[in-house]
Amino acid sequence: MFDRLTERLSGAVAALTGRGRLTEDNIADALRQVRLALIEADVAVPVVKSFVDAVKARALGAEVQQSLTPGQVFIKILHDELVAVMGEPGQGLNLRAEPPVVVLLAGLQGAGKTTTAAKLARLLKEQQKKKVLLASVDVYRPAAITQLERLAAQIGADFHPVAAGEQPLAIGRAALERARRGVYDVLIVDTAGRLHVDAEMMDEVRVLDRELKAHQRLFVVDSMAGQDAVNQARAFNAALDLTGVILTKADGDARGGAALSVRQVTGKPILYLGVGEKVDALEPFHPERVASRILGMGDVLSLVEQVQRDVDREQAEKLAKKLAKGKGFDFDDLRDQMQQLEKMGGIGALMDKLPGKISQAAAKAPGQFEAKHVKRQIAMINSMTPKERRKPDLIDGSRKRRIANGAGVQVQDVNRLLKQFLQMQQVMKQFSKGGVRGLMRSLGGRLPPGFRP
Repeated sequence: MFDRLTERLSGAVAALTGRGRLTEDNIADALRQVRLALIEADVAVPVVKSFVDAVKARALGAEVQQSLTPGQVFIKILHDELVAVMGEPGQGLNLRAEPPVVVLLAGLQGAGKTTTAAKLARLLKEQQKKKVLLASVDVYRPAAITQLERLAAQIGADFHPVAAGEQPLAIGRAALERARRGVYDVLIVDTAGRLHVDAEMMDEVRVLDRELKAHQRLFVVDSMAGQDAVNQARAFNAALDLTGVILTKADGDARGGAALSVRQVTGKPILYLGVGEKVDALEPFHPERVASRILGMGDVLSLVEQVQRDVDREQAEKLAKKLAKGKGFDFDDLRDQMQQLEKMGGIGALMDKLPGKISQAAAKAPGQFEAKHVKRQIAMINSMTPKERRKPDLIDGSRKRRIANGAGVQVQDVNRLLKQFLQMQQVMKQFSKGGVRGLMRSLGGRLPPGFRP
């Protein structure tokens, strides 16, 4: 997300960095680039104007003029104003109400409401230990109810069944009654979407909101909708008086205009970002972290939280003890590490959260960070015998051909994997000898500029 915007804003900032003094002309040129970058990112025009005006007012003030590093101060101003546009940090759902708290999801068809309902249920269930009931009133889209039922089973949440021919309002009432009887903390209702905003759709969702007395009315919007997201947000906010926004498919949008527009237009907070198709790919929205990523500063805090949440600590400690005892790093260990990376969304998703130079280096070698590339490597390791995984030196020409055939790849791919494994093995050997210091020494010549052991 934000790839294009980051690239253009980095160019504007680079032109000012290192200057001892900024003039009105310097700032005007930089703001022109900022304006173009925002428009290209599909940010709503009124939002672009107010943002540029706010940056200009501060950039021409004493804050920049009296600074010894005006370029750095300009970056800080951009960061602060981006945060202001996107609003306060997402505090998640406000569930301070008499249970069951009704959460109504609304939005157009294809925005990802059904998947988001399941993601939200999983998050509330696992992180807040809430008892959640899922219900779908989408009787128009084929298999919508079945889809949510299957997702509910996948995350271990309860689902309210629907009888053939049952109408949305009747489904909603029955689900609410079941939630009360079953002492559920939260009832999440997935409403029907349309291909465009229409009166019939708005009437239906308005009646559901009134009858169910929804405590949270969330607008689910595809982050790739761009300018359309603004019009949709206005329409739904007028009909429902929204309490928050969830941006979906944020991992697939290089522009990111919706994130900078929706909050400004609706005045409602963005609560969550959908960052993938899996049921665990929903994360709280932190505007200051998103602003850092837009400006190429990375998002190390989110990366640390993700590693703490997703990495198997027991497995990591087991590997550390194995290396400390002088036992070699083998293909079983490499496969475990790759599967951990897959669990966290792949190495590309992790690189995206790292500061500029590292993530840019990753972008220059995209093939190395694609999910299919990692899957292919895991397939090759799975094609090896247990003995070959423990003792890679055994793998000769005939074994390479057998491994390649088993994984559906070329022998050259097996050779590349073996070469990468040997490099990884050397790094792990240094780690076992000197801990982190030894590892850093071994990486010293291969680190990006500015990184030293």
